Amino acid sequence: MTSPTLALPFGLAATAASGGSAASPREAEREAIEACRRGEREAFDRLVEQYQRDVYRLCYRYVNDHEDANDLAQEVFIKAWRAIGRFRGESAFSTWLYRIAVNACLNFRALRRPITQELPETLADPVPLAAARVESDDEARRVRAAVSRLPEKQRATLILKIYHELTHEEVAEILGSTVGTVKANLFHALGNLRRLVGEERR
Repeated sequence: MTSPTLALPFGLAATAASGGSAASPREAEREAIEACRRGEREAFDRLVEQYQRDVYRLCYRYVNDHEDANDLAQEVFIKAWRAIGRFRGESAFSTWLYRIAVNACLNFRALRRPITQELPETLADPVPLAAARVESDDEARRVRAAVSRLPEKQRATLILKIYHELTHEEVAEILGSTVGTVKANLFHALGNLRRLVGEERR
């Protein structure tokens, strides 16, 4: 099975032609996955078109760089294409794809980890979601910088839960943890984020 040719720049929609099927989106996705298992690259192009924006956004939240996020998103879909024969539908395709993306981002950060000061264990009160809605470019920069300093599990949980609006159960499945662990990581992430944003302001 050869690797798919993905559209560049990656943030733009793929140009794969869509069929005129009246099937529901879920049924169409299942059909596309089955076609991918048969080696039909055009079917995978349809899956790329459906998920490329979300995968790019997830990667960008990790690396805060357009080019790196593009490269990571390309890597995610190439890995997915090569491994799709092992996808058995035990979880949603999006969950499986996000798991590949999170692992790719974690590996990327492990290879390029900056030297940063360790975060203390003290916790602040979690900030409400509305507080994360930035009102200026400076505030957006501070939030991005603060998110980049979170421990990996906290960062992954925050990105998937807040920015991608997944359920606790979906995040737990992607990260291979429990719902309780996801809730605890989110609590710690929000508390640390509040403190780090305050440090950025000072």
